Amino acid sequence: MPRFYCPQPLAAGAIIALPDAVAHHAWVVRLQPGATLTLFNGDGGEYLAELADVEKKRASARILAHVARECELPYEITLAQALPEAAKMDWIIEKAVELGVAAIQPLAAQRSVVRLSAERAEKRLAHWQGVIVAASEQSGRNRPARLHALDSFGAWIVHHDPHQRILLSPRARASLAHWARQQAPQAVTLLVGPEGGYTEQEEDLAIAHGALALAVGPRILRTETAGMAAVAALNAHWGGM
Repeated sequence: MPRFYCPQPLAAGAIIALPDAVAHHAWVVRLQPGATLTLFNGDGGEYLAELADVEKKRASARILAHVARECELPYEITLAQALPEAAKMDWIIEKAVELGVAAIQPLAAQRSVVRLSAERAEKRLAHWQGVIVAASEQSGRNRPARLHALDSFGAWIVHHDPHQRILLSPRARASLAHWARQQAPQAVTLLVGPEGGYTEQEEDLAIAHGALALAVGPRILRTETAGMAAVAALNAHWGGM
């Protein structure tokens, strides 16, 4: 059944105009009036609906019923990802959403190859929001992950974070798996460096502001692998898989 994100009020019995992108998709794949859809708006649960009308640039749907279904993790994970090269960030965001990450914080670190101006950053954020929506539709999530504005690592790390910050570092002596086994499920923020990792100065700054340095394993993982491995490990130990 096609699933679509519709960021607008939804209620059983209502007939709504579908967002332009959804209407275009329905037209392209030749959905016909009466086709069954699943809609969600991020407020919780999803809505069973049927396509009422479809044209090239507009479509409407009739909301049939609300279904109180959720597949969110019972604890919140924020992925603080230093900007990697080019399209790697798209892949990281897509897979993080599939694994249940609740929020994504892009960071500009000293070793980040990509440097974004304010204008380019706004465009990338809009693009990444689209990646989050598409991944949410595909994976069955009804609450799209939050996307925070791009910030520099130095400016962001000094702010208070109510969650436990975990700095993923190959230089750490303690392992994430061992730590997770000793802890109750809880909200955490995972700090992942760019290609080449965070500098020693950045790691020291993170630790000085309360971050716990942990290693994912004995091997050196690429930036696009480290965060996913860490999220999967927490899910496995804390029952989120």
